[in-house]
Amino acid sequence: MFSGIDFCVDPGQTLFVRGRNGCGKTTLLRAICGLTELESGHVYFHGEDIRSLDDPARADLVYVGHRDAVKDEFTPLENLAVHQGLRGEVFDEAHCLDVLEEVGLGGYEDVPTRYLSQGQRRRTALSRLLLSSSPLWVLDEPLTALDVRAVDWLLELLNRHLVRGGLLVTTSHQPIDGLREASILDMG
Repeated sequence: MFSGIDFCVDPGQTLFVRGRNGCGKTTLLRAICGLTELESGHVYFHGEDIRSLDDPARADLVYVGHRDAVKDEFTPLENLAVHQGLRGEVFDEAHCLDVLEEVGLGGYEDVPTRYLSQGQRRRTALSRLLLSSSPLWVLDEPLTALDVRAVDWLLELLNRHLVRGGLLVTTSHQPIDGLREASILDMG
């Protein structure tokens, strides 16, 4: 699907991957996370091939795909509990309620996500970032379905992550203006 790609993302930097539909952006992001196997080449994180990392090293990255990965029958709060459980973390209900309040889902924490709007579902998925101390955030189309206020909140969150030395790899069909230290990988 793609070849000849070589890049490095340093602490505090963003790699913005752009290109037309079907050019391989999502495949590249999934390969960066070790979710899609490459035919050739390597992705290194912590100096090791991403596919050979153990669970504690894998916990140093968070992936939010263009599909929200939220369970329709679960509430936003239950979705966060599942997320923390899958990461081997202890569920902290009070902290999760604060996170849901910050993302604009206060009052919706107990509503099954199947009843939420697309923007609310997206904010449920993105709320996982607030639970994470992971340095690498890989986000596929994070602005999808977000209103202007939610976009402003997300950009502020991403910039705070970068200021703390975090790494960000993201795609978007919309311009993501205002991200600091952004490099562009144009996939055509």
